[in-house]
Amino acid sequence: MKNQISKNIVSSTIIMLVVSLTISGCKKDFFDKQPLDRVSDATFWKTEGDAKLALTGVYRAQSGWGGQDWWHPLSMMWLDLMAGNGSEKEMSPDRVTDGSLNSAYWVTSGYWDNSYQRITTCNNFLAHIGTVTMDENAKKVMIAEVRALRAYEYFNLTVYFGDVPLVTNVLTINEANSVSRTSKSEIWSFLETELKESAALLPVTRPNAESGRFTAGSALAVLGRLQMFEKKWSDAAVTYKKIIDSKAYVVQDDFSQLFYISNEFSKEIILSTQYIPDTYSHPVPQYLYPEAFGGWHQFSPYNELVKEFECIDGKPITESPLYNINTPYANRDPRLDFTIMISDRSTFRGQTYVSRPGTSSPDRFNRYGWSGYCIMKTMDPSYTGNLQNSGQNAILIRYPEVLLGYLESMIESGGGLTQSLLDQTINVVRKRASVNMPAVTQLDPAALRTIVRRERRVELAFEGIRYYDILRWGIAAEELNKQFTGMKLTNTPATYRDFPVDDQGYFIYQKRAFKKGINELWPIPQKEIQINKNLKQNAGY
Repeated sequence: MKNQISKNIVSSTIIMLVVSLTISGCKKDFFDKQPLDRVSDATFWKTEGDAKLALTGVYRAQSGWGGQDWWHPLSMMWLDLMAGNGSEKEMSPDRVTDGSLNSAYWVTSGYWDNSYQRITTCNNFLAHIGTVTMDENAKKVMIAEVRALRAYEYFNLTVYFGDVPLVTNVLTINEANSVSRTSKSEIWSFLETELKESAALLPVTRPNAESGRFTAGSALAVLGRLQMFEKKWSDAAVTYKKIIDSKAYVVQDDFSQLFYISNEFSKEIILSTQYIPDTYSHPVPQYLYPEAFGGWHQFSPYNELVKEFECIDGKPITESPLYNINTPYANRDPRLDFTIMISDRSTFRGQTYVSRPGTSSPDRFNRYGWSGYCIMKTMDPSYTGNLQNSGQNAILIRYPEVLLGYLESMIESGGGLTQSLLDQTINVVRKRASVNMPAVTQLDPAALRTIVRRERRVELAFEGIRYYDILRWGIAAEELNKQFTGMKLTNTPATYRDFPVDDQGYFIYQKRAFKKGINELWPIPQKEIQINKNLKQNAGY
């Protein structure tokens, strides 16, 4: 092996030397050629086939062990961990909200880099698609979806970084290194126009072969998120009502199987990232599965999320007579078991998950820095392939988010709250056959607001929504500057000495120190500021 490596190094050195000598002795016109190793804009952009290939490139998300991306399932899970739904074994996402974030941190820089890389691809597409000879209506649809896709990128950038450079055309290197930040309000005004105009041109539905491409509904769903963040409640209600009235989407009866590969074309899914096993894949199952099941048990949900799941009578655990502090996981919303693995309770492929201390289980909570819980959501028992090369699509937007967004917008806009409205929104989500939670009947706006926020947290857990929610609600510091707990270890906490526990017997796990007034925005990457003196840093970094 060592000889082969040395041989390769010598060969590479000789090749580089030959190339260097050849170039140094070439005529000047040697460089006046189209690149031989890739497609050139000058020779491309001729046919509809070219346009389709370029469109595929625009949609290309991070795959494999790729970096942070608003499309990659691992990156979206990380957002929920940042937002206080759990921790990662190496604490990489945790560092974003534990008070230690700085402008050189690779995680937040990764989201920035990959977002602007895709924006550049979008801008290049829009700059050249006009020269392609193809059906004009098909061309308009392609342009609309690329505009919507670019808007999705800019929306996320502004949510997490605030003011960012708004670039809508391909820049030279000098131009790119001298851009300034555009105000968030100006960007959002631009995005509203982009998303509205795109939605008007996009199809309401697409065949399965076009799954993952933007539709009118997905463009409007991004617009709804934007308007909710802006607190344009009446506008958001109108936007979400358009999606509902399209009747293009439904709430699937089986909650857990919605995330299985067999349901990747479910009518509940509004937007998703497409993957192909072993070809264009991702390693999320490797991260997700407990060690006893062949995974790395990389993620540990917090007990604070577990406590948010109501009892089966529809009441929170602080109010329900069904809740027993000594058997806290019994009589709970079925989505708890669909979402989180609990020691000696959860099973997968006929095997019971065990994380209790004092056992030989590789997942015993004290083996590593674990909470004792594990993520169950998206674990597909039918998948038998390589855990590092999954083709399971990543769900980005689901119909329940639209229904809950519409109800929240009606609450905040002062719209009429009726039982009919509840039955058309939140109760559709809660009454799916596999969940069957009691209908919500509360019409007091303040009380209903609490219910809707809780419903969003449990329904959309680990789908990348929680961080967005706590930022727009203005409660990030409240939710992230506190002590977090893990699994229940004892029913006699006063005399228990094996591990630190709170007064209810839950493991005292991790503490975060989110900096209010600073960490609500991520820092502009330091490497960008060093290159471009026109970029100003966010306060506190």
